[in-house]
Amino acid sequence: MALIEHNHNLPFNIIRCSHVEYGVKDLDASKDFYVDTMGFIESERTSDALYLRGLEEKNHHSYVLRKSDKAEVLALGFKVAFDKDLDLLHDHFHSLGLPAEFVERHAEERTLAAKSPLGMPLEFHAKQTRVPTMMRAFDKYKGLSPLRFDHINCFTPNCQASYEFFVGQLGFKLTEYTLTDKGDMWAAWTHRKGNVHDMALTNGKGPRLHHTGVWTASVNNIIHLLDVMASKGYVMNIERGPGRHGISNAFFLYILDPDGHRLEPFNSDYLTVDPDWEPLGWDLRDPKRQTLWGAPAPKSWFEHGSVFQGVPVKESDIESNPIIGGYEDLA
Repeated sequence: MALIEHNHNLPFNIIRCSHVEYGVKDLDASKDFYVDTMGFIESERTSDALYLRGLEEKNHHSYVLRKSDKAEVLALGFKVAFDKDLDLLHDHFHSLGLPAEFVERHAEERTLAAKSPLGMPLEFHAKQTRVPTMMRAFDKYKGLSPLRFDHINCFTPNCQASYEFFVGQLGFKLTEYTLTDKGDMWAAWTHRKGNVHDMALTNGKGPRLHHTGVWTASVNNIIHLLDVMASKGYVMNIERGPGRHGISNAFFLYILDPDGHRLEPFNSDYLTVDPDWEPLGWDLRDPKRQTLWGAPAPKSWFEHGSVFQGVPVKESDIESNPIIGGYEDLA
């Protein structure tokens, strides 16, 4: 394993992760979960999709829920600074021998669809349709009171290779990482926007999506969401937490939507904007890295993930048994 230098000299500028597009089987069931329970704002509903955003967001969508026969992930979205960055990214992907083409996407001015070396479906845009922020419309705050889309976490069968692609070829910056006792890269947290992560990469069967992160202002919002989920019959959708990670310092909760897509409502992470930021390394055997406090992660948390549409899944290249909350993981 080797850490690589951040690539500050790429000609394009990826600002942040921006959205995810899920395939869901029942739009009404998804609306009840995301809008009526979690508290997302419905920007628009079309014949086959729901477009949702957080309370502070001014872009048209951060979650696209598209009617599908399968529960799968259709795209991982990222925002770039300027339209010219899309053309530069297009040429960069082709120079690497990777597919990239311009596609039409609702409420996005111009969209580039590409794939990582392992097949993750990445989409880039500079502009979405602008919508009013609901940040000061406190009568709209309910459920989690989700403020914004924050990060993406993916299983990858080769964490080292995936980390090198995002850092070396797309300009992401490493904030925290985990090594096995043999020195293999087990997980990497990388960012563009100046907090702990926009894209996290975790060793496992993949590529698959592990979860998307949703930022909320207060621990009390997360506790309130649990009460609302219990009242509305979603107790079995609560998978893990609440608790606190050592990694990222996040106060977390993990829940599953009606199609099994995992979300992490969280807060309490930190800024990483300084150019001379030094990544924090963790030993996989350190019980504090995954769970500083809280119940151990269930087996499903290591095994369950959302597949990417049309992308083959392979077993991880490495094996290890992390300690979670002081317990051996038997997965």
